Amino acid sequence: MTQEPQTDSLATRRGVLAGVGLVGLAGAITACGGGSSSSQAGGAGTTQAASASTPAAGSSVSEGGGAADALTTTSDIPVGSGKIFTSQQVVVTQPVSGEFKAFSAVCTHMGCIVNQVSDGTIDCPCHGSQYSIKTGDVVGGPAPKPLPAKQIKVTGDSIFLE
Repeated sequence: MTQEPQTDSLATRRGVLAGVGLVGLAGAITACGGGSSSSQAGGAGTTQAASASTPAAGSSVSEGGGAADALTTTSDIPVGSGKIFTSQQVVVTQPVSGEFKAFSAVCTHMGCIVNQVSDGTIDCPCHGSQYSIKTGDVVGGPAPKPLPAKQIKVTGDSIFLE
């Protein structure tokens, strides 16, 4: 009885394992590098400077949905209120029907992230600063200056952060 060398099967197993490892590595690299762009050629949209954002009275911090690269949809922003997007550090408001504004979600007092929009104000939980949903101006608390406006673009029913 003759035995054949086992090196061929070991080499084959090593080759398969190395190949699987490389495929996994390539997938991880692709996943890490797959960012998306928020610039889309728009239709009949308008660009508006953001002033203040307000989620529905008593609503809390949330994340957006909508078109592929959109921050959110117009129907997600209640009239007279707004919504906070913590990942993007922005608040989007709709002070009056069809008018959308956006502001930084970072409080100008100590840098906390605002946490709610209610009763016409954007509120900071840290020291009680409050900002207007219409202008971003300080209406209460120790904040020294207004929330900076952010640029948004409304295209159809989608809102994009520029």
